[in-house]
Amino acid sequence: MIELLDTLVRGAGLGALYALIAIGFVIIFRATGVLNFAQPIFMIFGTYVSYLVAVRWGLPFALAVVLAVGAGALVAMACERVALRPMVGRPPFSAALVTVGLFAAGLVVTTKLIGHGVITSGDPWGLSNFCVGGERRATAVAIPGVPAPCDGGVTVAYTDLAKLIMAALAIAALGLWLSRSRYGLAMRATAHDPEVAMAQGISAGKVFALSWGIAGAFAALAGVLLGTAAGGVAALGALIALKAIPAIILGGLDSVKGAVVGGLVVGLAEALTKTYQPGVAPWLGANFDIVMPYLIMLVVLMIRPHGLFGTKEVQRV
Repeated sequence: MIELLDTLVRGAGLGALYALIAIGFVIIFRATGVLNFAQPIFMIFGTYVSYLVAVRWGLPFALAVVLAVGAGALVAMACERVALRPMVGRPPFSAALVTVGLFAAGLVVTTKLIGHGVITSGDPWGLSNFCVGGERRATAVAIPGVPAPCDGGVTVAYTDLAKLIMAALAIAALGLWLSRSRYGLAMRATAHDPEVAMAQGISAGKVFALSWGIAGAFAALAGVLLGTAAGGVAALGALIALKAIPAIILGGLDSVKGAVVGGLVVGLAEALTKTYQPGVAPWLGANFDIVMPYLIMLVVLMIRPHGLFGTKEVQRV
């Protein structure tokens, strides 16, 4: 039972990370109808900026988070203005291919910046954790920087708690902004009916730029949280963001609520698979947890293609 609870805590932290990235996919898709495959680049760029500010420059981690989120938003808006704005009016498939090109180019750039090593976000928690319903093992061998195991209780890592809290705050802030602010309402109106929104004087260009900026900010925040991993993150860690695609397929391509639910489900499924699959189904091979999100996506596409909360399209013939 304790092992299950430990796994659920880790899975929830992982799911919060996927939810942040998935929301970026959904925001852009709702505004432009384009699936943005460049999201992983904004995520790993956020990791790099936080590393640069907190580790290389020695500035506070909180400032690193703010600068990384802002930089992610600016880079995303620049990409939209330079590469995607000329694609307005073109088929969504063509624009999606442009984002694939952005992903490939961005991966080369971030690999040059990060190199072949690993980086961290410079977070203040490290491997620290606390026990819930138990106590530290007094007879454990002390290892510098590694807390003693927790006996009879659930071990909660501060990094997992930080992922949940920061993701919840960011998602709540986005929800309030979309429902209360002028530009938030403009984005919702454009997503609902672009032609009517433009007829009412809403600038489609500003909405597109805002959607990309929000997506870039959320991806960068996810990158900062990804960088809290104990072993650090390599440039190819950007590929982790692609696991948000099964999350949006599960929740629905045009649903923010679906992105959150899908992210949590995928994170929990991956964590549970990693813990129990080697003992229950070893014949599936090692690292099957990496495959699990895409298996979920395949099942959802066969059973409910529009996802749990997505809009079901009806075509009259």
